[in-house]
Amino acid sequence: MEQITIVGASAAGLTAAETLRREGFTGELTLVGEEPHAPYDRPPLSKQVLAGQWEPERTQLRKAEQLDGLGARLLLGRRATGLDLAGRAVELDGGERVGFDGLVIATGVRPRRLPFGHDLLGVHVLRSLDDALALRTELAAGPRVVVIGAGFLGAEVAATARTLGLDVTMVDPLPVPMLRQLGAPVGKVVEAMHRDNGVRVLLGVAVTELVGSGGRVSGVRLSDGTLCEADCVLVAIGSVPATDWLTDSGLSLADGVLCDERCQAAPGVYAAGDVARWPNPHFGVPMRLEHRMNATEQGMAVARALLGAGEPFAPVPYFWTDQFDAKVQAYGVFPEGAGYTVLDGDMASREFTAAYHVDGVVTGVLGWNQPRQTRKLRQLVVDRATVPAAT
Repeated sequence: MEQITIVGASAAGLTAAETLRREGFTGELTLVGEEPHAPYDRPPLSKQVLAGQWEPERTQLRKAEQLDGLGARLLLGRRATGLDLAGRAVELDGGERVGFDGLVIATGVRPRRLPFGHDLLGVHVLRSLDDALALRTELAAGPRVVVIGAGFLGAEVAATARTLGLDVTMVDPLPVPMLRQLGAPVGKVVEAMHRDNGVRVLLGVAVTELVGSGGRVSGVRLSDGTLCEADCVLVAIGSVPATDWLTDSGLSLADGVLCDERCQAAPGVYAAGDVARWPNPHFGVPMRLEHRMNATEQGMAVARALLGAGEPFAPVPYFWTDQFDAKVQAYGVFPEGAGYTVLDGDMASREFTAAYHVDGVVTGVLGWNQPRQTRKLRQLVVDRATVPAAT
């Protein structure tokens, strides 16, 4: 293999490039990124960057000299528009074709949008560094903020905005925040924390309209008729895999790029990070993970697979969220309907660990302000252990 192209220049793509070089690949290496910025870290965007604690430079994953040391051609600010699988080439905006013997698809996700209202000033999504800076500028004016969506991103931004002293409303059609990610018991704790910190939390209601005045958003209309006044709105209703450029490629697409257990989508073509859907042998189910740690681990895995050292990719997922004074960490998977057992501490005091289980087998563990204990509990997921007794 003499020519490897990586499409996507964020954590997964950069890690794949570095791993290829570290594992001895000396051929031509091209890294294509849609954004003009050098690779940067996304988790701080909704917290430290948005709060003004970090400037953009601090999010950079590598210094300029480290990127130069890769010996790779960096095509930043360039968008992939198509994939010619038979011709072994990636098509870019402007008509350029970049050839490959091996390809890594790491294009991530795009924010899901409402079917209305995004033409109004003051309505934002948050995925990129530029998104975060635009929202930060708006928050500095002291607006009334409505966050639509109470998943990871929405809850984190609501917490950040409230910490800045702003009037914040968080809206979600589900009965508790972060229900799909953490389940109802922990979702109720998230709700209580936000309410205690002054966030107005409106649940079980959908958004039917973004109201505007003079081309700028002025309110959010809900399905129960409520009008939430707003000068700034963040739409945080999930994301969709960035696979539009692959529509006519011949690859199998279904909520991501479909891969085998080694993350291979076609001979010599692999996917990594938020865009990849593959069967995780440890859990026996297909999954697509939008977690920062998975981007790194999967980027390493596909690089090794390209060089002939691949093996089934079977990670125990890890993710975290920081909101107000809470640091929530989790390992594993958290299926809908899973059983839930508190192992240590007290949910009311917001310092506890818990196990999620299916048919008595632990599939995930979570800790709220108990990082050391949570790391130890990860082994329960690795061992597919039965639920231990609470202490």
